[in-house]
Amino acid sequence: MQRSLAATGPDPQLADALAAVAVPPRPPADRALALARAADLTPDAAGRDTRFAAAAELAWLGGAPGEARALLGRVRTVPAPGRAHYVRGLLALRDGPVGDAHESLLTAANLLSADDPGRAVDALLGAAEAAWALGDATLLADVLHRLPEPDGELPSSPRLDPPGPGPADVLGAYRAGMLAMFGGRTGQGRAWLRHCIEASLRSDDSAVVMRGGVAALVIGDVDAACRAGARALAVVRAHGPESRLPQALEHLAYGELRAGRHAPARARAQEGLRTAARLGQRNIATHLHAVLALSASVTGDADSCVRHAEAAVRGAGPHGLRQPATLATWALARADLAAGRSAEALARLLPLVRRGPHRGHFAARMLAVPCLVEAAVLAGRGGEVRGAVEEFAHWAAHTTDPLAPAQLARCRALVAPEASMAERYAEAIAHHDRAGGDFERARTLLLHGSWLRRRRRTREARGPLRDALVAFERCGARTWAERAAGELRAAGEAVAGGPAHAPYDRLTPQQRRIAHQVAEGATNREVAVRLSVSTRTVDHHLRNVYAALGVRSRTELARLLRRPDPDLPRRTGD
Repeated sequence: MQRSLAATGPDPQLADALAAVAVPPRPPADRALALARAADLTPDAAGRDTRFAAAAELAWLGGAPGEARALLGRVRTVPAPGRAHYVRGLLALRDGPVGDAHESLLTAANLLSADDPGRAVDALLGAAEAAWALGDATLLADVLHRLPEPDGELPSSPRLDPPGPGPADVLGAYRAGMLAMFGGRTGQGRAWLRHCIEASLRSDDSAVVMRGGVAALVIGDVDAACRAGARALAVVRAHGPESRLPQALEHLAYGELRAGRHAPARARAQEGLRTAARLGQRNIATHLHAVLALSASVTGDADSCVRHAEAAVRGAGPHGLRQPATLATWALARADLAAGRSAEALARLLPLVRRGPHRGHFAARMLAVPCLVEAAVLAGRGGEVRGAVEEFAHWAAHTTDPLAPAQLARCRALVAPEASMAERYAEAIAHHDRAGGDFERARTLLLHGSWLRRRRRTREARGPLRDALVAFERCGARTWAERAAGELRAAGEAVAGGPAHAPYDRLTPQQRRIAHQVAEGATNREVAVRLSVSTRTVDHHLRNVYAALGVRSRTELARLLRRPDPDLPRRTGD
C-alpha cells in the first residue's frame, strides 16, 4: 500500500498486486481500500471500474454505505459493470426505494449471469426481497422462477434429514417451496420449506439462515423462525458482515413478536434501530419501528405506539415498503381496541383486508383479521366481516401457526348466532390451552367474559374476566388489563388495587365508562356503540352521572373530570 501511494500514474503490476492482497481474512474495510487504490492504478477503463465496483461492495459489507456510494460514483463506463448495479441495488434495498432496488438487482443478475453466476443468484435473491418489501406477490413469484433450478430434478418429496445439504440444495428447496405455496400447492410447499428450514439451521452463512427464517414465517412455524433468527444473529456477530446486523436483529425481533415474546422482541428492535441508524439502513429502521409499534399496542404505551407507527409510515411511503405500513396500521388499530375505540379500529383495518389500492401486505394482512372481526362486532357491524372470517379460515387451514385455530374459533364466536356463541368460545379457549400464549388467550377470555356480562350472566362472567386480568398483567399489557378490570368491576367484583380518584369514586363502573367517553366528546350514540349497550341505557346512566356529580352539561362534566382515571380507556396520546 505504501508503494501505491508513491505512484504518480497507472501501474498495472502494482494494481494487480494490491488486488491480490484484497482477500479474506483481511476485514472488508481494508480490502475496499486496497481495491480502490488498485482501481486508481489500473490503466484500462473497464478494469478500473470493475475494481471500483468491487471496492464499493466491500465498503457496503463493512458497514460504510457512504463510502460505497462514493466509490460507485467513480464508475464511468457505459454500460456500468454488473457488479456496480448489484451494489447499487443492495444500497437501495436498505436505504432507498425498493422498486429501484428491484430493477437494479434484476439488471445486475442479467449482466453477471455469464461471468459471475454466484453473484447473479445473490442479485436475484435481493430482487425477490425487494418484491417482498413491495408487497407484490406476482413480482416475487416471477423472480423466484428466474432462480436457477438445482442440477438434476428435485425429488417429489423432500427428505427432512438430508446428509450434509449444500447451498444449492437449500436454495432449491426454498425456490420449490415458495413457488408451491404461491401456486396453491401448500402441502408440498410446506414440506419443501421445512426442508429448507432444517438445512439452513445447520449453515454458517447468515443469509442462508435468515432465508430459512423467512420460510418458517411463511408456513407459520414461529418457533423455527425464532431459532433461525437467533442463529443468524450469532453468525453475524461472530463472522460478519457488519451490514447484515440490522436485518438479523429485525428478523429475530419479528419472530419473537409473532411468538408472543414481546419483551425480548422490543429489546432486539431497539438495538436494531440503533444499529440501523449507525449503518445508514433506513428501510430496516422502518421495519423495526413497526415492530416496536406492535409491541407498544400490547403493553398499552399509547404514546410509544403512535410515535413508532408514525415513523414506520413516514419511512414506508417514499420507499414503497408495504409490510411495515401494514404492521403500523394494525398496531394503531390494536391500540384503539385496547382503549375501547372499536369504530376507529375498524376504520383502520377494513382497507387492509378488503381488496383495493390500500390492501395490506400479502404476508401480514391475515394476521390482522382477528382484530378486524373484534372491532367490527363491537362497533355493531359484524355482518360486514363474515367474508373475512371465511378467508381467515382458509388461511388458518394452510398455516402451522399454533395460534391460528384459537383465533379462528374466537372470530367465529364473535359472528356466531347467539345459541352457539358459548360453544365457539369454549372451542377457542381449548385451542389456546394447547397453543399457549398469554396475550391472545387473555383477549379471548376478555371477549367471552364481556359477552356473558352483557347478557347479565355476571356470576359466570367473573371467571374468564378474572383469568383475563391476570394473564394481561403477566404479559405486561397494561391498557388491556385496565379494560379487563373495568369489565370485572362491572360484573360486580372488587378488583384489588383499584384506584379511588374523586369524583370517579361516586360512580358505578358503567357510569365511569360513560362519563369518560362523554367528557371526551362522544355522542350518546357513539358511546352506545362502543360499550355495546342501547342509546336509552346511555341516556339513563348519563342522567344519573349528572345527578351524582352535581353537573348540568357535558361541558361541566368535561371540566370536572380533567384527571384521567386509570380504570378507564384512554385515547391515544393522552
